[in-house]
Amino acid sequence: MKRHLAAILSADVVGYMRLSEAAEEDTHHRLMRLRADLIEPCVGEHGGRIVKNTGDGFLATFDGAPAASRCALSLQRALAAATADQPIALRIAFRMGIHLADVIFDGGDIYGDGVNVAARLQSYAEQGGVIVSEAVFARVDEATRSLASDMGEIFLRNHKQPVRAFALRSEAGSAPRKIGESPAGMDARASIAVLPFRMNGSGLHKSTMADGVVDSIIQSLSGLKELFVISRGSTLEYGRRRIDPVAVGRKLGVRYVMDGTVALSDRRVRISTELIANENGAVLSADHYDGKVGELFDLQDRISLKLVKTIAPHVREHELQRALRQHPQNMTAYDLLLQALDLLYKMDSDSFARARGLLQQAMALDPSYAPPFTYTALWHVFRVGEFGSPDPEGDAQVAAERARAAIEHDGNDALALAIYGHVQAFFLRDMVTAQRFLDRAIEAGPSVAMAWTMSSATRGFIGDGPLAVLHAEAGQRLAPADPYRFFHEGILAQAHYVNGDYDQAVGWARSAVAHNPSIRFTLRILVASLMAAGRLTEATNAVDRLLLVQPDFRLAIYAPRCPFLPPILGQWLGHLRRAGLPD
Repeated sequence: MKRHLAAILSADVVGYMRLSEAAEEDTHHRLMRLRADLIEPCVGEHGGRIVKNTGDGFLATFDGAPAASRCALSLQRALAAATADQPIALRIAFRMGIHLADVIFDGGDIYGDGVNVAARLQSYAEQGGVIVSEAVFARVDEATRSLASDMGEIFLRNHKQPVRAFALRSEAGSAPRKIGESPAGMDARASIAVLPFRMNGSGLHKSTMADGVVDSIIQSLSGLKELFVISRGSTLEYGRRRIDPVAVGRKLGVRYVMDGTVALSDRRVRISTELIANENGAVLSADHYDGKVGELFDLQDRISLKLVKTIAPHVREHELQRALRQHPQNMTAYDLLLQALDLLYKMDSDSFARARGLLQQAMALDPSYAPPFTYTALWHVFRVGEFGSPDPEGDAQVAAERARAAIEHDGNDALALAIYGHVQAFFLRDMVTAQRFLDRAIEAGPSVAMAWTMSSATRGFIGDGPLAVLHAEAGQRLAPADPYRFFHEGILAQAHYVNGDYDQAVGWARSAVAHNPSIRFTLRILVASLMAAGRLTEATNAVDRLLLVQPDFRLAIYAPRCPFLPPILGQWLGHLRRAGLPD
């Protein structure tokens, strides 16, 4: 048994089981030819040695990281050229991972944690791509570095410590593709089709009524950028006849279908809806809405609001569970985003750190997909506001850059516009630019709760209490069960504080703290509101709770970063100081 430093290259065929099921012998013969004609000669030319064939992949060792990286990139180029004339569905493609570590050599085989790390990294690589650890990246030449995208820290399965990773493109200027095996150009988001609602009865005016309900629903869902909503015209051919929603959904290629009926009785109307998952035909949500015929427009608004508040979270939760079941080699940037959000919502330090790595992976694997950039900006906002950033200025810059990149990818992304506006106000104190982008966010996504809530925050910073309350109430109504409920309620409490209604501020602050007692900004709002309301004993108790969460809090450090403008700033700091928070 010997141990010495080596670069380990782990390679695996993408979708080998699927290829074997389609044509077992042909797949085996083609793989053997690639090994003999391309893989083994290339590894040998770069000074490496194949130590293990795994059936659908191989392990090779090299004396140094540069040789291993050059070999992997050469192999990917050669394999792409050799299989270019084959049908995409039958094409053999590899994903590869490289790590540098001390390895045990025994009996012609290799063992050790470094081998496991290389294999885990490989599972995160894109089809035809290469992922290397930081230990490898630090030793490669500038030409190879120019092909890299920083993926941040990856928490590998069954590995306690994160590994910083870099994705290598096979050619300069080529962009990383989405991970997994989805056809090129396929939108990774959850997709939904709203079918024409059936009418109980006849008459043109009744049909028009049903059309109006469907149009309102589609418009509301279209404001949610995590959903891909099929256009109204694509479902018109199905009319209002009784059909199988699952069959239609599969024909349209969507994951979810909404079906419904509109019933009239005298002067009343009942609208019934069902949200159906196409993978198994399960009904995820079923609702009824009743009202007067003369209240139809209000009824449509109520249905749309209910959809955004309840059905969209159903879809998000269902999509998250689907993503969590995915093997890493089948994940897309969308799956990575969902898992990142699940961690980000928890707002504890370990989950928060893991979320960053997943978001960076998603950005690297699909640079054209806006939401990971949007949520990365939000990550940096929370890092400064909640986790005590060691570099607030750096976080502010990155947050602005990521939000700007999201807007460049999708100029109508309401959440990206809102976060960009919030960054301008919270970090950069540019309230004019902030308000302009926040107004654009509300216009682009009137059903996006964060757009209203972040707009309220900025209006509160400048002292516009009435508008801050109005916008915060809209955000809170849209997000009664949102994972960031504490944020919406906390900003509503802040709005009431700025507006001088301190009892309301205390009530909403207490609710926000109850939903997440570890959030610093809601505890500060509770302290200031209680002190403003003259409730000194309760304010002192709230100070103790805040200092338990943030024992190093000092007004001298906090004050320069506090985004309120005078005179609200002086009033706010005065209430915090009189409550007993240390200078």
